[in-house]
Amino acid sequence: VAAIRYAVRTSLADLTSAGGAADGLVLVACSGGADSLALAEAVAFERRHTGRPSGAVVVDHGLQDGSAAVAEAAARACRTLGLDPVVVVPVEVSGSGHGLEAAAREERYAALTDTATRLGAVAVLLGHTRDDQAEQVLLGLARGSGARSLAGMPAVRGMFRRPLLDIAREDTRAACAAEALPVWDDPMNVDRS
Repeated sequence: VAAIRYAVRTSLADLTSAGGAADGLVLVACSGGADSLALAEAVAFERRHTGRPSGAVVVDHGLQDGSAAVAEAAARACRTLGLDPVVVVPVEVSGSGHGLEAAAREERYAALTDTATRLGAVAVLLGHTRDDQAEQVLLGLARGSGARSLAGMPAVRGMFRRPLLDIAREDTRAACAAEALPVWDDPMNVDRS
């Protein structure tokens, strides 16, 4: 828990004024999974201790039966943590062209960008972990991206920040267990098709 909170505080340090005031709304992209819930808890902790305005965005991709209920459960968990505003954004994903996963990612980033802009947020935090970073690099190499893929995902790109890139996925699960957070495991993560 402490490592995740420290990672969030470090990631947000440049968004704090010289006098120590936490400036600008920060949003967490939350799916309800362990990575994003651990991130949401750490951001809520920062909110309680620094007064930083902090909320969450839950994107409902609508790709599975019951996705609206899963999205609402994630939103409820974020509200319980003390994040405000918490917004659920439904999107329509079309798998045509470059595949379902890529289409879902495009819709998710568009929804996060639109919501952040509408709410005047200064940053959107994403729950990518060290495990995601390793997967990204290996997938890039497998696709033939060469040395470019070795760079992996950046910690900051525009308004998007990934504070957990040095945190293992097992640590986010442990943090959620320690904080008694209700984790949702996406069945698509284990679907080989």
